[in-house]
Amino acid sequence: MRIEDYALIGDMQTAALVGRNGSIDWLCLPRFDSPACFAALLDSPGAGRWLLAPAGAHDSTSRRYRDGTLILETTWDGAGGAVRVLDFMPPRDQAPDVVRIVEGVRGSVDMHMELMLRFDYGRDIPWLRHDHGQFVAVAGADAAWLHAPVPLHVDEDAHRTTASFTVRAGDRVPFVLTWKESWLPRPDPLDPPAALSDTERLWREWSARCDYRGEYERAVRSSLRTLKALTYAPTGGIVAAATTSLPEQLGGPRNWDYRYCWLRDASFSLQALMCAGYDAEARAWRDWLLRAAAGHPAALQIMYTIEGARRIPEWSPDWLAGYENSRPVRIGNAASTQLQLDVYGETLDCLHLARQSGLTIEEEAWDLQTALMNYLEGAWDQPDNGLWEMRGPRRHFVHSKILAWVAADRMLQAIDRHGLDGPADRWRALRRQIHHDVCTRGYDADRNTFTQYYGSTGLDAALLLIPRLGFLPPDDERVRGTIDAIRRELLHDGLVLRYQPQTDGVDGLPGGEGTFLACSFWLADALAMTGRRHQARQLFERLLTLRNDVGLLAEEYDVTHRRQVGNFPQAFSHVSIVNSAAALSGGQDDQA
Repeated sequence: MRIEDYALIGDMQTAALVGRNGSIDWLCLPRFDSPACFAALLDSPGAGRWLLAPAGAHDSTSRRYRDGTLILETTWDGAGGAVRVLDFMPPRDQAPDVVRIVEGVRGSVDMHMELMLRFDYGRDIPWLRHDHGQFVAVAGADAAWLHAPVPLHVDEDAHRTTASFTVRAGDRVPFVLTWKESWLPRPDPLDPPAALSDTERLWREWSARCDYRGEYERAVRSSLRTLKALTYAPTGGIVAAATTSLPEQLGGPRNWDYRYCWLRDASFSLQALMCAGYDAEARAWRDWLLRAAAGHPAALQIMYTIEGARRIPEWSPDWLAGYENSRPVRIGNAASTQLQLDVYGETLDCLHLARQSGLTIEEEAWDLQTALMNYLEGAWDQPDNGLWEMRGPRRHFVHSKILAWVAADRMLQAIDRHGLDGPADRWRALRRQIHHDVCTRGYDADRNTFTQYYGSTGLDAALLLIPRLGFLPPDDERVRGTIDAIRRELLHDGLVLRYQPQTDGVDGLPGGEGTFLACSFWLADALAMTGRRHQARQLFERLLTLRNDVGLLAEEYDVTHRRQVGNFPQAFSHVSIVNSAAALSGGQDDQA
């Protein structure tokens, strides 16, 4: 099944992927970064899934989210009848629940249900039994209960539970799967109609708070809902994606675990939330950032767990074949230990944006910002692994240097605009020094473009952010020249590659990858800022067509195979939809 064939449901603590065929092929319990109990996404049905569909049917006829909610409605419409399945995860109470309600729409339809729980990423096959009219699965620390009003059959040889039943117009048949630690008492049974009502009310009340009004409003609202679904409610952290190891190149090794929170995303995410009026979510994200970044400045990481913990060891479950045989599957992320100097600028830019936007900032936040800036003063001129988490040798990446300039600039703005205390003269001199260094060593005058790193001839799509970050004004010829060079050298069928992986073996990995969707949105932003709004709008609207039928985008797009690739759904892609829509909404198009 293609990546875009999945839809997302979740309860703001974890999320599941539901295929067009009615199969839940990915679910981690109880949190986004917990081991998966359904891992068919990365292997086969034997790694765990939950199928609920008409007997013998394949893909559904249609599907959609109920307006303003994350309640998925999937419909099969055939000659003998029509049936609809509602999939959702209600607000977390005692334990996480997945609710699936089969509704008869027309005629009669024979249904088939197959539940294959496989804890610990498909490795642990649970002991199955019946207990007081419900199905129970236990393996080690994990336990799950399935409630249903139809007979359930345990296939001990295949280690699965099945049901066959018929629904007619007006019938409702609910299934509820509940997880709990195996040593704790069984959770109280959930009332499916009440859970549906509560879930619908929660999402619609949240959606009603959106005050974005402008062009592309439907796309913006859909993307904001996805960001909310990827938010870990107890801490406010936003995971980069709900999945691990969906490949950037089909069959290749560029498969990473994105169930963590990246500092790189901080200011972009804050801007998206603030522009739509979601101040509470923006504040929670800001507070998560402050907690995660606290500690010795030299220990600042590029990513943290959803709780803000630092250790994210990387390992591979070698029993999983990988999505379409894309191996290795990776759990954890070794890039968490890399040196990426850009995160200092991104963190300080985010906190500056929060202060500028009117979010209350405690005095301790300025102490943290000052400590980070003081460390960066002595470290900015070192080589690092760069924004894209290069697993090759460290280099003097131009984007990292520009973000060091951003750090100094935002600190100076805080002093000038908010009267905060700091060594303004010293930081002003540092800002000038970094700017001169980048413009001297990171700029190719012969080609009129900035380069990926000092001494390189390669390009980097992150350079599209130069005018947005304020490093140079949009009308500077070097800005326009860099944009044009990226369009010449990094476009693949009109979409943007992050960089050319083959250039100097820069990332230390074999093979290539798809076009990076966030970078393509950055190109649209850069075109708009440099007076080419018509071209920007054309690109943005093309990118919107790459979303699947329920509005979701992965990290990348494979233009050769015409399909989404990379982890899914990707927060960075959806943040970019919101921010680019806001930038393009209104205003006068050029005549180009």
